[in-house]
Amino acid sequence: MVPLTLGYFLDLIIGDPQNWPHPIRYIGRFVSYLENIFGKFNQNKKNKFIFGMLLWIITVSIAYLIPKLILLYAYKVNSYLFIFIESLMCYYILAVKNLKDETKKVYDSLTENDLQKSRKSLSMIVGRDTENLDKESIVKAAVETVSENISDGIIAPMLFIALGGAPLGFAYKAANTLDSMVGYKNEKYYFFGKFSAVADDFLNYFPSRISGLLIVFSSLLLKYNYKNSWKIFIRDRKKHASPNSAQSESAAAGALNIRLGGPNYYHGVLVEKPFIGDSLKSIEVSDILKVFKLMYTTSFLGLLLSLAIIYFLG
Repeated sequence: MVPLTLGYFLDLIIGDPQNWPHPIRYIGRFVSYLENIFGKFNQNKKNKFIFGMLLWIITVSIAYLIPKLILLYAYKVNSYLFIFIESLMCYYILAVKNLKDETKKVYDSLTENDLQKSRKSLSMIVGRDTENLDKESIVKAAVETVSENISDGIIAPMLFIALGGAPLGFAYKAANTLDSMVGYKNEKYYFFGKFSAVADDFLNYFPSRISGLLIVFSSLLLKYNYKNSWKIFIRDRKKHASPNSAQSESAAAGALNIRLGGPNYYHGVLVEKPFIGDSLKSIEVSDILKVFKLMYTTSFLGLLLSLAIIYFLG
C-alpha cells in the first residue's frame, strides 16, 4: 500500500521529465531490437504470428522478472530499501502528470490562437492526422486522448500493481507498449502484432470498464452531468473497434455534454468511426481543463480502490 501511494504522489509532483531515464522507454527499445531480429525470419503468416507471440512472451516476462529480482534482493537487504525502490517503480509505471502535461501543451497553444503549434503538439499524443484539423477537432482529439488514457495509463496499471506489486505493473506496461508498437491491423503488423493486440484487449477488459464507472462517479463528485455520463457510458461504451477504448471515452463525453468520436484521417486514409455522446453543447477549449479535473479525480478514486484491493488481499 505504501509504495503505490508514494509512487502515485511522486508522479503527481514530478511527472516524466524528458531528460530522465525511463524503464518504459527501455522496454520500447527492447521491443524494437527484438522486432528487427525476428523480422528476418517471419516471412509467412504462420511464422509472423509465432514470432509475434514470442516477442510478447519474452518482453512481458523480462519486464516482470527484472523488477521482481531487484525487489527480492532489496527486501533481503532492508525493508525500507524495498519500500523505496518499489515506490520508485510505481512512480515510473503511472502517468497522470505526464498525460496532463503533454495535453496542456495543446491547450496552451489554443489559448494563444496558434493552431499550427497546437496541431504539432497534438500530433505527439495521437495517431490521427493533425495537419488540417480545425480548432474544435483539435479540442475533441485532446479530450479523447485524455479520456482513453485514463484507463490504460492510470487505472489499469494501478489495478495490476494492487494484484501483483510493481513487477506485475511493469508486465502490464510492457504488454501495453507492445500493443502500441506492433498491434496494428495493417499489412506489416496484422499477423506479427495480432497476439499483442488480443492480449492487450484481454488485459484491459475489466480495467477499462472499471475506469468508465469511476469516471461516472467522478462526474458526480465534480458536479458534472453524472446522469448523462452514466447514460452515454451504458449506450455508447461499445462503439469502438476495440472492446475497451470507448468505455472511459463514453463516460467522459457524457459528463462533459459533448460528442466525441466520428471519422478521422489516419496516414491519409479516412477511417469511419461512430460518434460517442450527444452534442448537448458545443465543444470548447475549456473542456480540456474539465477533462483534466475528471482525470485527476478518477485517478484518486482508482488509488483508493487499488489500496482497498491490496488490503483485502492481505
